[in-house]
Amino acid sequence: MAALSLPALHASHSGCWLRDASGEHDGGITRAVGKGEAITAAADTPLLMLNAPLVATRLGYPDLSGLDLLELFAFIHPARFIVPTPKGLAHALGLDEPAGDADVPALLQAAAGALLATCESADWPEREGAWSALQSLVRMRWPWATQLAPRIARPEQAERWLFSRLPEWEEAPERPQPAQVLLEEGAVLDRLSSLTGKAAEQRPGQRAYAAEAARAFTPRPRDAAPHVLLAQAGTGIGKTLGYLAPASVWAGASGGTVWVSTYTRALQRQLRRESRRAWPARRADGSQPVVVRKGRENYLCLLNLEDALQGGFRGRAAILAQLVARWAAYSQDGDMIGGDLPGWLGTLFRQRGIASLTDRRGECVYAGCPHYRKCFIERAARASAQADLVIANHALVMVNAARGRDRAARPTRLIFDEGHHVFAAADSTFAAALTGAETIELRRWVLGPERGAKGRRRGLSARLADVAGYDEQGGKAIAAARAAAEALPGDGWLQRLIEGTPSGPIEDLFAAVRALVHARDESGGQDAGYGLETEAAQLEGPFIELAQAAEAALAGLRKPLIRLGLRLDALLEDPPDWLDASGRARIDGARHSLAWRIDLLAAWEALLHRLGGPADPEFIDWLAVDRSDAREYDIGLHRRWLDPMKPFARTVLEPAHGVMLTSATLRDGDDWDAAVARSGAAHIGVSPRLAAFESPFDYAQQAEVLIVTDVPRGDIPALAAAYARLIEAAGGGALGLFTAIRRLRAVHGRIADRLARAGLPLFAQHVDPIDTGTLVDIFRDDPAASLLGTDALRDGVDVPGHSLRLVVMEQVPWPKPSILHRARRLAGGGPAHDDRIIRARLAQAFGRLIRSREDHGHFVVLSAAFPSRLLNAFPSGTPIRRLTLDEALQCVAGGVSGSTMPIARTSPRPA
Repeated sequence: MAALSLPALHASHSGCWLRDASGEHDGGITRAVGKGEAITAAADTPLLMLNAPLVATRLGYPDLSGLDLLELFAFIHPARFIVPTPKGLAHALGLDEPAGDADVPALLQAAAGALLATCESADWPEREGAWSALQSLVRMRWPWATQLAPRIARPEQAERWLFSRLPEWEEAPERPQPAQVLLEEGAVLDRLSSLTGKAAEQRPGQRAYAAEAARAFTPRPRDAAPHVLLAQAGTGIGKTLGYLAPASVWAGASGGTVWVSTYTRALQRQLRRESRRAWPARRADGSQPVVVRKGRENYLCLLNLEDALQGGFRGRAAILAQLVARWAAYSQDGDMIGGDLPGWLGTLFRQRGIASLTDRRGECVYAGCPHYRKCFIERAARASAQADLVIANHALVMVNAARGRDRAARPTRLIFDEGHHVFAAADSTFAAALTGAETIELRRWVLGPERGAKGRRRGLSARLADVAGYDEQGGKAIAAARAAAEALPGDGWLQRLIEGTPSGPIEDLFAAVRALVHARDESGGQDAGYGLETEAAQLEGPFIELAQAAEAALAGLRKPLIRLGLRLDALLEDPPDWLDASGRARIDGARHSLAWRIDLLAAWEALLHRLGGPADPEFIDWLAVDRSDAREYDIGLHRRWLDPMKPFARTVLEPAHGVMLTSATLRDGDDWDAAVARSGAAHIGVSPRLAAFESPFDYAQQAEVLIVTDVPRGDIPALAAAYARLIEAAGGGALGLFTAIRRLRAVHGRIADRLARAGLPLFAQHVDPIDTGTLVDIFRDDPAASLLGTDALRDGVDVPGHSLRLVVMEQVPWPKPSILHRARRLAGGGPAHDDRIIRARLAQAFGRLIRSREDHGHFVVLSAAFPSRLLNAFPSGTPIRRLTLDEALQCVAGGVSGSTMPIARTSPRPA
């Protein structure tokens, strides 16, 4: 296949390379150029490039555009995985991997030629729909359209529109109540053996873990008294298959459904892979025994997509809509966030449009939607009701328990993997936040879009027009709700607050919140760019009066919504002749959405009501101004439970029959007290069963903890130099963890070019325009690469040892001294509370390093005064040394006992 005869550009931290338009391996010329010449060349003519936003960041030229190979790949191979690097592109297309940066432009020309040749191939599997999509892209002047048009032949028969091609979901009978069964240990262990393989090494720890997990499936002894198991499983135990073994035995014997909940998408993907050992992809009747279930905001909304395709999106966002439509036709489940939609696709378009294509605002019209029978969300919900295993996330499980539409379908057998995150998930789920961003969304839900806004968003009047026309009282309730919603903040609310011209009682309150938070700020400008907060205490009379006026305005909206809900109930109980099945489903969905908003308004009113009286000891309230890079983006009042496991216990644990919380870091050292308290079991009078299984890894031979004592805290040049030297000593393969984005960016800016010239690519969260999941994919794919990040990378990231040999923490991960933390610290034992949090964070971070018996590596903390009381965060037997940076460099360069010395590359790798 011939390379595409167009010029190609590659830019990394080590330089820029431009190749002329010849495209022939023996005739093209690639030369190193400066950033200025690269920018000029890109402005003069469309250039082939890979990941244009990343190239733009490397050049410091945000307006860069060109022929992005990733966009072409997304069109030709929708829903197909690729690591968005030169190496990843080469592997995906079966081309030779480039030896260095200078070879990348030639690869881009060859890859473009290979992709375009695919379009002319008779066995192109994703051909259907391509010609029709291309016609729209030609009109939008997509840069690749002129190259594709002569290569994609018009089909002999007209292609079906996307919304005609998608299959419809089918109704299924309700499953009977699960049979009450007792699992025999022998059956569970036999199933475990079949999952791991008869020839696999027998792991006593895994077998004991599986036998213990089976106890969670025992029939419960009395109402509201579930079996609760807390199981700590050290890294390497094999807990995933350990709990899938009894789960699959129970599901098969009882006919029931087991829900496995995770905190990270990475573990969800792993679970989907591992579950294939226990269940087929499809049953004989075509149904799915295993279903991945996420919140509505994760899935493509077909009605939003239709609106985008028909003119709702403009410019680059319209091109994105066409590429998403291509993906939707081949997607496994329509999951846009962590599913088979490439994570990098949204970043190619600066995230324009991705959020607008999902149902983030709860505006679904359910059966009133023309695509209801093809809806990805409804398909997943119905499939999960018939599944043996549902893979979900903590937030969805809690939200579904708190306000799910069908109480009978709520899970009764639950496994919370990454169980150490259940407390944080509950904390977020059961919180209340009366903020500008939340109230303007409620206003739009009631009133519809502001005047002049584009899109399909509709208010209550439009969504329930038939109800208003038929039922006089319902129509009056809608009109009253619309009138009351005018008191909520509208477009431009934040600018009005900054200018001192708030409009309405809620904006008046937010203006007072903003003024008070700034007045009480004691940072002296040291935290410029970060959020500000103050206690909801010692509030003066004028502030209380504003809060009361805001409370009255919210009550004025909640009451007509309640009346409307009652009218909808009456319609369903005594339906008119014109109300068919789809109409009933639509009204039922509207009633559910109303209930959610009514509860939200009630929570806001409760928050405001208490401002004028004594504090409620069960809650922590505060006022906040949220900022990012010195720019204010939200203002409001916040409420959290002091112990969020109290509502968790009531809504999740109490209705369940068996619940298992498992993690490698549940307990604090050998102490179970905090883990038991954070399970919520005490709130329903249940004593959980406790079990711990030690890791089979030989940490004394596989790992070493190095505490570097001579890098001064707060010295950014010294911190950056330490990171650079450690990464060089390890030959890459380093994960750098930071507690502050500001320091992360400062370090990255000082060392990225230096490391790139040594052939050690460096990537970073909050710097590179790449989503976190894709950054981890890139890191995993290149043993020479290193990655800097924050909390999101501290746990839930599974990278093999050849790509992760070194973890560096910039300092002890102290908790942020927020108002919320201060209250929980006071209730949780003072300094001991902080120590538990820090040890858990250290343990989670250390867990990234050793993932198999073959892994070896160093865990480095740059701390001159690392407290000895925190050292038991690391696994027993792990060597721990306090030493200077120079001594640490010798250790890292020499490798860990039992490992081979890492070899740093001598020629630059493409980044």
